[in-house]
Amino acid sequence: MIVVWTAAVLIVVGSFFSVLAAVGILRMPDVYMRAQAATKSATLGVCSLALAAMLLTPSPGASARALLIIAFLLLTAPIAAHMICRAAYTAGVTTWEKTEIDELREQADHDARESRI
Repeated sequence: MIVVWTAAVLIVVGSFFSVLAAVGILRMPDVYMRAQAATKSATLGVCSLALAAMLLTPSPGASARALLIIAFLLLTAPIAAHMICRAAYTAGVTTWEKTEIDELREQADHDARESRI
């Protein structure tokens, strides 16, 4: 019985984080913040839902697949978001006007000078 309640809590938590990711994509002002909101919240949401599925299925094969889904998401989602944001920055997508710190500006200026030489 505890397993069912734990799975129910994980389903609610996963659904909450998935909805939070959708709201973050709609509400955030620029592509960089949208990527952060989508990556962190959606990863937590899907991982929670996969854990719930793992708890509710008696098959070891299904549990192994759920663990592989979680591992794949935790390894690829942050890297993909980073690469998408880096490509957007390189392409010149502007940040939100209230952004105060731009840690990549010096690196981008250095890369631009190197490419001209």
